[in-house]
Amino acid sequence: MKELVELIAKKLVAHPDEVQVTVVESEEGESIELRVNPEDMGRVIGKAGRTAKAIRALVSAAASKAGKRA
Repeated sequence: MKELVELIAKKLVAHPDEVQVTVVESEEGESIELRVNPEDMGRVIGKAGRTAKAIRALVSAAASKAGKRA
């Protein structure tokens, strides 16, 4: 999952070298944290959060296919 989020984020932002993805394990499943340059925040979130929701949907589908919850 980490690689998927990192790949998508690097394609979206203007500063791909500043993309940081961390995975945090919890009782409820994996949480994936994405950090980008403040200038790129709007690109990752998108208009009305559409891009962020699309990234969440892709990660959720990939996790479901792998038998995990993310």
